[in-house]
Amino acid sequence: MADQNLAKGGSATPEGARGGGDHAATAARRRATTYDSPSPSEPTDPSTPSGPEPSEPSGPEPSKPSKPSKPSKPSKPRREGDALPGDSSDGTISRRRLLGTAGATGLVLGAAGATAGYATASSASSPSSSDDQVTPLSSVGAEEVAFHVKHQPGITTPLQARGHLVAFDLAAGAGRKEAAALLRRWSDTARRLMAGEAAAQDDTGIALDAGPSSLTVTFGFGHSFFARTGLESRRPDSLDPLPDFSSDQLDRTRSNGDLWVQIGADDALVAFHALRAIQKDAGGAARVRWQMNGFNRSPGATAHPMTARNLMGQVDGTRNPKPTESDFDERIFVPASASPDTSGDPEWMANGSYAVVRRVRMLLDDWEQLSLKQQEDVIGRRKSDGAPLSGGEKATETTPMDLEKTDSQGNLLVPINAHARISRPDQNGGAAMLRRPFSFHDGIDAKGVPDAGLLFVCWQADPLRGFVTVQRKLDRGDALSKFIRHESSGLFAVPGGAAEGEYVGQALLEG
Repeated sequence: MADQNLAKGGSATPEGARGGGDHAATAARRRATTYDSPSPSEPTDPSTPSGPEPSEPSGPEPSKPSKPSKPSKPSKPRREGDALPGDSSDGTISRRRLLGTAGATGLVLGAAGATAGYATASSASSPSSSDDQVTPLSSVGAEEVAFHVKHQPGITTPLQARGHLVAFDLAAGAGRKEAAALLRRWSDTARRLMAGEAAAQDDTGIALDAGPSSLTVTFGFGHSFFARTGLESRRPDSLDPLPDFSSDQLDRTRSNGDLWVQIGADDALVAFHALRAIQKDAGGAARVRWQMNGFNRSPGATAHPMTARNLMGQVDGTRNPKPTESDFDERIFVPASASPDTSGDPEWMANGSYAVVRRVRMLLDDWEQLSLKQQEDVIGRRKSDGAPLSGGEKATETTPMDLEKTDSQGNLLVPINAHARISRPDQNGGAAMLRRPFSFHDGIDAKGVPDAGLLFVCWQADPLRGFVTVQRKLDRGDALSKFIRHESSGLFAVPGGAAEGEYVGQALLEG
């Protein structure tokens, strides 16, 4: 919803969102923008913890329907700093680029500064081409995110329009050997699908005709995984269970898990295709514990880039940490030099991050009974544009919030219990997390109430300093708390990206 919460994507904010009736033009605009938070159609600030604030091949591949030939695409996935096909030497955007791969975000930050063994960004432009050679996939379908990067994809990648979160438990009798084989299969499948290719075995054909569509697949390990595999000595202290919060009404069957997978894409069929492939790859090694499905605004749905809104209608994601900030990596990622003696993290977590996953139900019927002013007082920002209530008529979403400003009667313009006030990093000792959520709607419950809200996902180098610090503060008096309910929870250690020829988690499972 506002500053440290709901909004949209993971690391982006209003400046880098996708939008526009002309997808291609919008994409070009987005490429030239600095993101404040990842997002599907705009950069938004996912919500804060309290809810919404603002394959190993075996044998010949079975026959399947012939797949129409795909248009040519760049030889390498787009990364920050890459030259784009058709760009001129002076940095201007050519007509080919404008019409080419709309929906491209250009912020696969994990590739920047990658060490040896990882794919590196290409600094040379593609061979010259003319307007009549424009790639036919001229929308979100052409965008490809790299798999072999420093930080796993799906963390700083702009929020996608569709998402699936799924947790697995290892099957009875499965241990370290089976887990290693599974992660190897999963990593191979993720690499293939993210490149717009078919799975190595028994591809379902669900995504035939579609491009990569910004697909990302991210893998993490839960607290229970280490005991199941005999790796307790390598479990990070940061994976200690989260404390209980007064707003929790957790369903334990939809919480935690040995393994966690996050899937995101800008096309629903591409996302579902990846989900089915991951589930099939699990085979007899693991079984699904829980699965949740989410969405965000589609690329090109707005006339211009803007921060997204959550299901409460609130602009959400204004103060999400920005990759351009000097301390962004320090707050979001485990250092490359990780060790128990330095960062307190095991070496296998180098360049990784910790993901807190919460299913936050929004009590929309109660919320929508509030007047506009009451809703704005709960959040601390105007509903129309996300500007702080202390900013005045000309304020914008990025206008600094004045926490001491009062009206003519001496009342604080931003109420003392406003969500945006309580969740601000400067009100929590600098605690920050990269919020990258998906909204969800799972129908109407037995009482006729919408089962809808936020699949809150936040990333941080230390969950105790990030999520826990902020959530404890929100727990003590956030005005938003009466309109949301935390129904499931999970904490997962997400290692750094896999180098070429390796699989995610190899340093843990084979170290």
